[in-house]
Amino acid sequence: MALELRQQLKLSQQLRMTPQLQQAIKLLQLSRVELLETVQQELMENPFLEESENIPLSDGQAPEETRSSREDDTAYDADLSRNADWEDYLGEFASTPRLVQPREHELPEELSPLEARYAAKPSLESHLMWQLRLSTLDDRQKEIGEAIIGNLSSSGYLQASVQDVAELTSATPAEVETVLDRIHFFDPVGVAARDARECLLIQLRNLNYDRDPILKELVEYHLEDLEAHRYKPLLRKFRLDMDTLGEYLDIIQSLDPLPGASFGGGEPTYVSPDVYVYKVGDDFVILLNEDGLPQLQMSELAKLDIDCENSAEKEYCADKIRSASWLIKSLYQRQRTLYKVMESIVRHQRPFFEYGVTHLAPLILKDIADDIGMHESTVSRITTSKYAATPHGIFELKFFFNSGLELDDGSQVGSESVKALIKKFISEEDPRAPLSDERLGEMLKDHLKVTIARRTVAKYRTALDIPSSSKRREHF
Repeated sequence: MALELRQQLKLSQQLRMTPQLQQAIKLLQLSRVELLETVQQELMENPFLEESENIPLSDGQAPEETRSSREDDTAYDADLSRNADWEDYLGEFASTPRLVQPREHELPEELSPLEARYAAKPSLESHLMWQLRLSTLDDRQKEIGEAIIGNLSSSGYLQASVQDVAELTSATPAEVETVLDRIHFFDPVGVAARDARECLLIQLRNLNYDRDPILKELVEYHLEDLEAHRYKPLLRKFRLDMDTLGEYLDIIQSLDPLPGASFGGGEPTYVSPDVYVYKVGDDFVILLNEDGLPQLQMSELAKLDIDCENSAEKEYCADKIRSASWLIKSLYQRQRTLYKVMESIVRHQRPFFEYGVTHLAPLILKDIADDIGMHESTVSRITTSKYAATPHGIFELKFFFNSGLELDDGSQVGSESVKALIKKFISEEDPRAPLSDERLGEMLKDHLKVTIARRTVAKYRTALDIPSSSKRREHF
């Protein structure tokens, strides 16, 4: 068969995203801090972009209308008209007077106090000291316990020997061992162990798995064999099949060899809300947080006819002008999109804003997307790493999206509402008789008129990082 070259004409359609559109989409999913950094970086690098003074806007007047009346930049207008795909992506947005409402109309900040936005991440030491003070140990034993807790590594292992702690506290090694045994079963279980083997054995003992001699021996003497996948000698020694050994491996892998690794250093973290929701009378007012966000405009250089000596300079100027104009446009559309999404969330979740978390309704991205005429991916991006200050606290926008459970009367309740009720019931339980998952299911049935399986209650409880009833009894 002979080979030959041929030329063909083929007409096809492809979806291409311009660099400007990619920048606009990227701005949607940036957090407030990342957005400020991006804007400041562009201000430093782009000579055609500058920060404008605050110019009061009349109700319903869009920022680009004010800029277009102030700027005579044909390149800016032409570029926007050529890139109509931005409007195709985000859709048309109606002007909303409340979006540009002057700052003096905001409600007092006591509805969202500053201290409510601080979240101190508990350290391992503070968490253990809290449990030590609540324990039944006497003052002498608590003094020894403080010395033990003060000598823990960030992973939760004891870095000092029993003899060192005894000399530090003028106690006997037997007294130190007694206190150390109590601390081993503090939360997290296995803390203050001297090595991984002891840590895992303590957790087995806490789960009552130490009654199985094979499991105990595997942890005590054969961790290296398990890590190196040397299974055949173990199968012969304990006369097991691979399925049974696999069950033992699943139990061992469920244990935590680094019990203190999940705790931070106790540094406070600060959340600056992207949007505020206030209740005024019977309505809710939405205000975007634009504090610290520069108001951008094209600089005077963009209006001048700059004499460029070569094509490279012309291309640089044109590129920077396009970049500046699209950044201004993208920032404005980002704020409009955020406002419209939050406005839709308030409509769908009005019972939450009225009464709190227990009234959170089921909601998915598609509900908001259909309501405001956008794509689900746009709603997903604009709700990523964004926070809203509500009358009931500060929540990430993703928090308002949750699955639903159908009630006996045909209505639905949000999964977050069920979690809030589980947390409430457990916080009010008797520490000496913690509520079991089955009992929690019965209480939810009485309260919500819905039958929830025990495993579903256990799943929600685990998602809340709440231990089982047996572990809660031991910790208290």
